[in-house]
Amino acid sequence: MTFFEKIFKKEEEIDIEEFLNNLDVEEESMVEDADAYVKPIPLSSDSDSQLASDELKKGNIVLLNIGDLSKRNAIKLRELISRVKITVDEINGDIARISNDRVLVTPARVKIIKRKE
Repeated sequence: MTFFEKIFKKEEEIDIEEFLNNLDVEEESMVEDADAYVKPIPLSSDSDSQLASDELKKGNIVLLNIGDLSKRNAIKLRELISRVKITVDEINGDIARISNDRVLVTPARVKIIKRKE
């Protein structure tokens, strides 16, 4: 039985954890004709903020994982996010916190719709 047959066969109970875990199992090869990529980057050091900035300048979308750093060092987190924000402003991109542990950063021509809850 293939992955898709398992996911889409009719069952009374769906194992959502298995479904979500199998989403990451698909082979992730860089498609050479893609216009842009979504790059997850754990933010914990100066080199991570530089990597995020470099990816933005290449036109890629960055998903920063700030969970560990936000628990350990709020001052360092603010410093690293400020560095990324400088690049965002330079290239006319956008930045938004999408959860307690994630910040979405986009290059020019990609805007984030922000809603107050």
